[in-house]
Amino acid sequence: MSLDPRSFRKTLGCFASGVTVVTTLTPSGRAPVGVTVSAFSSLSLEPPLVLFCLGNATSSMDAFKEFGHFAINILSETQRDLSIRFASRSEDKWQGVAWSAGNSGVPVLSGALASLECSLVNIVDGGDHQIFIGKVEHMKHQEGGSPLIYFRGSYMELGNSGALTDVV
Repeated sequence: MSLDPRSFRKTLGCFASGVTVVTTLTPSGRAPVGVTVSAFSSLSLEPPLVLFCLGNATSSMDAFKEFGHFAINILSETQRDLSIRFASRSEDKWQGVAWSAGNSGVPVLSGALASLECSLVNIVDGGDHQIFIGKVEHMKHQEGGSPLIYFRGSYMELGNSGALTDVV
């Protein structure tokens, strides 16, 4: 049985996910690199491991493979604009973006709900994506705030009742 890729993608869209911007540095120029990623997951508590997936055609793939460190920035519901910005192919994604250098130098976005700074442990082939596995070396989170959520092709937010509502 062959699965229609469009139907498969639509079906996967039924799984609500948080939105992250994964960041690193170019190995040569140490310029910041970032991309919006919803394929992120915890992997292990001991040792503390996480994973994220990048499409094979991602223009910044080499930076993530070569620098050896990255940060997972879990976006708050107020950071929809950052998600859109880092999902684009724009050359000036970092223009006006507030960030600080993490312990390994990787960019940590200001205002993120949480951030996890990781050292790269392994990269696994995942079909049309590469699966990056990282060991969490440093982390921080805000006590308040709500996550930016992506569901069925739209950004959503948690209402006061905990129900999802569209963000327009």
